[in-house]
Amino acid sequence: MLTTKWTQAALALLILAFLYSNAVTAAEILVIVMVIGDVATLIQWSYPSAQTVSWKSTNFKTILTWEPLPTDYSYTVEFSVVSRDKQRNSNCIRISTTMCDLTSSLTDLNACYVADVLSEPPLGATSDLTEFPYTSSSRFCPSNDTDIGRPDFKLEVSNNKKKTTLHVTDPLTALFKDDHQLNIRDIFLEKLHYKVTYRRNKSSGKKVFISKTSIIELTDLDQGESYCFNVQAFIPSRNVNKQLGELSQTQCSDDDKHSIFEVYSVGVIATAILLILVLIIITVVAIVCCRRKKTTLKTEKEGVPLQSV
Repeated sequence: MLTTKWTQAALALLILAFLYSNAVTAAEILVIVMVIGDVATLIQWSYPSAQTVSWKSTNFKTILTWEPLPTDYSYTVEFSVVSRDKQRNSNCIRISTTMCDLTSSLTDLNACYVADVLSEPPLGATSDLTEFPYTSSSRFCPSNDTDIGRPDFKLEVSNNKKKTTLHVTDPLTALFKDDHQLNIRDIFLEKLHYKVTYRRNKSSGKKVFISKTSIIELTDLDQGESYCFNVQAFIPSRNVNKQLGELSQTQCSDDDKHSIFEVYSVGVIATAILLILVLIIITVVAIVCCRRKKTTLKTEKEGVPLQSV
C-alpha cells in the first residue's frame, strides 16, 4: 500500500516521464494524471475487508462478530431488515473492536436481518471517498435462530410416591418490555414446549416426555425408585437443527431404599463392626477351649488301666 504523498508523487513523475518519452499528448497526460490521483487515493484508503462475519445469539442476546482486529482503520456496522433501508447502531460506528451488540436494534423478532461490516478510516480521520470495502453477513431471524439457554427446574415427589412433578423456570431473555424482563414463554407463547429425558437412577435406559406447559407431571414411574431428569426447551415450529435448547443440569429424586451409610453414622457402624468382631473372637475361643477340654478328658480315660473284679 502507498502510504505517503512523496511516494505517490515519485510514482507519478516516473509514469509522466515514460509517457513523455513515448510522445503522448499533453491532453492525454492530463487525463492520466487525474486517473493517477484517483488511484493513489483509492490505494491510500483501501483497507482490508472484514472476515468471518457471523451472528452469535442466545436468549435473544444478539452480537455480530468478525475478524481481524483493525490496525490503521476502523469498522462500522450497518444492518437492516432484508430488502429495507440500512440503519446504524450508534455504538458500532468507527469502532476498533470486532463485535457489535445489536440486541436492542433488532426490534422485529419475526423479521430476518442482514448486516454489513464496513472498513473505514480511524475515528477522527477524514476521507473524500463515499464508499468503503465491506463484508455482508448471512441472514439472521431472531425468533428462529437464537439459541435457547438451559432451564432450571425443581423436583416434587408426592407423598404416596406415585407422582413426580417438575416445576420448570422459563429462561430469561435479554429483552425488556415496560421495564419488565421477558422470558422465552413471553415470546414463544404456545409454541414453547419442554422435552423431559428421564431414566431410573444407575440405569442407562432413557424415556422421553413432551410437555406444553412449565409444570410437568410424570406418573409412569416405579413407586419408591430414584429417577434422574433432564429438561430442555423444545420449539417444534422451528427448523430441526434449532428446535432444541440447551440441556439442563441433571437432577435425581430420592428413593426409599437407603443404604446403611445413609441411616447410621460412621461411628455407629464402626462400633457395631467392633462388637461383631469381639463376639466372633469370643465364640471361636470358646469353641477351641471346649474342644481341647474334650480331647484332654478322652485322653485321660484311655490312659486309666482296667481293674480286675
